[in-house]
Amino acid sequence: MEDVWRRESPHVLAALLRRHGDLGDCEDAAQEAAEAAARQWERDGVPDNPRGWLVRVASRRLVDRLRSDGARAGREEAVAAARPGDAHLAPPADDARQDDGDDTLRLFLLCCHPALSRSSQVALTLHAVAGLGTAQIAAAYLVPERTMTQRLTRARSALRAAGARFELPGGEDLPSRIAAVLDVCHLLFTEGHTRSTGDALVDPTLAEEAIRLTRQLHAAVPGHDEVAGALALMLLTHAHTPARTDDGNLTPLSEQDRSRWDHERIAEGVAILERVLPRGHVGRFQLQAAVAAVHAEAATWEGTDWRQICLLYTMLARVAPSPVVTLNQAVAVAMAFGPEDGLALLRPLLDAPAMRRHHRTHAVHAHLLEMTGDRPGAAAAYRRAARLTTSLPEQRYLNARLQDLG
Repeated sequence: MEDVWRRESPHVLAALLRRHGDLGDCEDAAQEAAEAAARQWERDGVPDNPRGWLVRVASRRLVDRLRSDGARAGREEAVAAARPGDAHLAPPADDARQDDGDDTLRLFLLCCHPALSRSSQVALTLHAVAGLGTAQIAAAYLVPERTMTQRLTRARSALRAAGARFELPGGEDLPSRIAAVLDVCHLLFTEGHTRSTGDALVDPTLAEEAIRLTRQLHAAVPGHDEVAGALALMLLTHAHTPARTDDGNLTPLSEQDRSRWDHERIAEGVAILERVLPRGHVGRFQLQAAVAAVHAEAATWEGTDWRQICLLYTMLARVAPSPVVTLNQAVAVAMAFGPEDGLALLRPLLDAPAMRRHHRTHAVHAHLLEMTGDRPGAAAAYRRAARLTTSLPEQRYLNARLQDLG
């Protein structure tokens, strides 16, 4: 059911939005159809055309919802006008059929509506179209789950207040929409590459879907260097996946068997970078991909060109400064110039509320303290990082490091 819903939910939502412009109502109706499917399919089996079944049931739920709310009579009439005949009949064939089209990217573009801020566009699209839970999106933005729930609610209210219609953007609006869609794809990949919660480190289906969608976007706008950079970044990063776990346990980059990396993906990612980097403006995804390429091309951990990585992070901090960039930069500086230099960069993050709640801040702190020989300080930081993470593989790894310190 989960696999079917992940594959079909964008098409269901797209079919509903073509009839009714309120994203919140369409989300609710689609979710009710999913709940009905979970009950009925477990008993009767998955139908031959699950998309058509979901669209039909969701459409009925949507019309019932509109009919029960007198304040929305006008929109109910619009839905009825768009669907001749009894609203409880199956939806038109163009929405119910199992076609080969892919509505996901189109929905990303539609949902990244200009009535919202960039972060709200991305968060709402991740929730409504990509199917990420509120907790997963909150983890990506380093905010509490309650804060993200409120943000999503406000975003839906803003769309209603603006009378937002979900239409494909025109020329002026397209660049900002593409940038937002790229953020959606990247955060989707990040959650797939390292799950924020649960007993598995990787969600390969989610990571592969993000790569697939970014490939589609790259094919649609081949001259967009940041789209190319994001694709290269995902390929180079995902290439490590076969070596990142051992019997479900996390294997850090320094200990991975590099012969198990996917060298075809590495070659493709490097080739993309070599095409786009000389062309001019270098954005954050290209710089992140360049860091990943330096790691990918090092034969060993010890052979990593940390000074080059430091330079790339210095450029990245100018182009797209963020606490997470600083956190990664601290590791590179520690490896290139010594742990004290890395700690000097890291210490301000320990006072920042969002980063103080982030387990990786304390994991990096522990690692750098361990490098200096401060075993009690490292143990305290590992302990705090293990308490904060909701990923069981990361928690096991952090507790193992803690035990190694004695």
